[in-house]
Amino acid sequence: MTDAGRHPNITLLTMSEVKEITGFVGSFHVRILKRARYVKEKECTACGDCVEVCPVIIPDEFNMGLSSRRAIYSPFPQAVPSAYAVDITRCLGHNPIICGKCIEKCKKHCIDFDMNDEEMEFDVGTIIVATGMEAYDPTVLDEYGYTRYENVLTSMELERLINAGGPTSGKVIRLTDGKIPKSVAFIQCVGSRSQRRGRPYCSNICCMNTVKSTIMLKEHYPDMEVKVFYIDIRAFGKGFEDLFRRSKGMGVRYIRGLPGDIKQDTATRDLILTVENTATNELESHRTEMVVLAVGLEPTSDMKSIQEMLSLQTTSDGFYMEAHPKLQPVDSATRGIFFAGCAEGPKDIKDSVTQASAATARAMRLMNPGSLTVEAITAAVDSELCNSCGLCAKVCPYNAISVDTKAKIAAEVTEAACAGCGTCAAECPTMAIMMNHFTDAQIEAQIDAVLEGNAAERMPVFACNWCSYAGADFAGVSRLQYPPNSRLIRTMCSGRVHEKFIWRAFAKGAPVVLVSGCHIGDCHYMNANQWTERRIKRIWKKMEKMGLRTERLSLEWISAAEGLRFQEVMEKMEKIRKGVTAKEIAETMRIMKEQKTRSKSKVSAAAKDD
Repeated sequence: MTDAGRHPNITLLTMSEVKEITGFVGSFHVRILKRARYVKEKECTACGDCVEVCPVIIPDEFNMGLSSRRAIYSPFPQAVPSAYAVDITRCLGHNPIICGKCIEKCKKHCIDFDMNDEEMEFDVGTIIVATGMEAYDPTVLDEYGYTRYENVLTSMELERLINAGGPTSGKVIRLTDGKIPKSVAFIQCVGSRSQRRGRPYCSNICCMNTVKSTIMLKEHYPDMEVKVFYIDIRAFGKGFEDLFRRSKGMGVRYIRGLPGDIKQDTATRDLILTVENTATNELESHRTEMVVLAVGLEPTSDMKSIQEMLSLQTTSDGFYMEAHPKLQPVDSATRGIFFAGCAEGPKDIKDSVTQASAATARAMRLMNPGSLTVEAITAAVDSELCNSCGLCAKVCPYNAISVDTKAKIAAEVTEAACAGCGTCAAECPTMAIMMNHFTDAQIEAQIDAVLEGNAAERMPVFACNWCSYAGADFAGVSRLQYPPNSRLIRTMCSGRVHEKFIWRAFAKGAPVVLVSGCHIGDCHYMNANQWTERRIKRIWKKMEKMGLRTERLSLEWISAAEGLRFQEVMEKMEKIRKGVTAKEIAETMRIMKEQKTRSKSKVSAAAKDD
């Protein structure tokens, strides 16, 4: 951290908050609010004289409230910059000045209560999101008695107790009497792997953190009885299994089962755990002098604001979603934005460092050439046809379209930000947007080609490039048999499938039509497939009014790895196709012809009015 603070090309902005981010890859504009420190950091030598005279005593957050700090303080040892800061919400020397002892004590006159928050702005090419994580608060799990029983601690609190720089200088003590406990019990998966309370996912680090803690306890106190209550021990990393065996070899007892209840002996303040040992199928009671809850990890509370600023996706767990879990594990779906550490999911230090290095390399790869290569598949707006309704800007997942609806200025596409999903073109009511390399004429030509000849035997399938089309490919290489009369029409995203494409397919005699794409929440273009879903629902309502069976138009979500699902969907579609009679197809074609005639009449009438 000190090296980063001293590096000439690195600017560290502590006590700062990102307020706004605009722009696109290569040209992001960031607005930051830097909070006032009330101490001149370049002049402060961190001598500590001011701390000695400060009368305000409050819990120390770094030591999990197990020790205290003053209103003027250093957040933790080796903090960068090496200067004190004033907690202005607790200080008595500001607005109005009641105290001011620190000002009098400071010989270098570093303390300045007239400092104000400062707003700063930067232009940057790429952004790495490293928002970290938070430890789960087990207070809501009443059965474990956290905060009710003083000798029930979290793994973070034990970490501070056992640390040589902690509040007790590395001595593990009971908070009730200050004595070294003769027995300690660890409870795993507190706030993790629970469908009812806490988080449903595994927090990744808890098992090995507990194993490490048990070894440290045994090294410091060989006679201490240590028990670990667990569901599964997930020692999956390099050297982890050896560490686990070492812990057991030192006498740590691992009991398979989680306590359902903790009671306190009011006389001794010992804790009594009731647990079903799933290895022996017996209900056991264990007495211990201290309980440590191995709490899980969860997303930080401010992730939502960053998500909205950068148009990021999140998983069902609440962490940011990468562009691709295997091929682009540190990239976001928005070009130029990368992830590092626990912003993307729970991970230990080694994995965080690895991901940070990868994110840095990806950012350098973009910035080093000095210019950007833009994908050719982008949207283009015909300003003469555009009516400045603003719908395209609304549906664009990347905020790549700007339009002034009040001044009636035509929409403009920022090509560097455009990812080429085509959702804007499919939603544009005036057909003013053209998708390069996936134009309406090209897609309509494919529809005509696949339905040429015996259309009643064909099944046109609109498949998104990243998921359903890849799923079809996977079904093929897996040698899965599916109806050979399916005809795939590739689009970059299901959001590109315009309503008129579906009507054209039915007008050409298609018995059924399938629109397929990524699962909701897994879309390569963030939320573009949600607009697909809305569009298809609108079409279904129109089909009902026309007297057409809605099951003839299907919407299915198929991922790249779901070859078997693609096979099942194709078999289902073939079954529906066989149920469509020649008479029904002819009637559909007649209705489509009438609809087209009516549309032309409306256009002609509107032209005469003009």
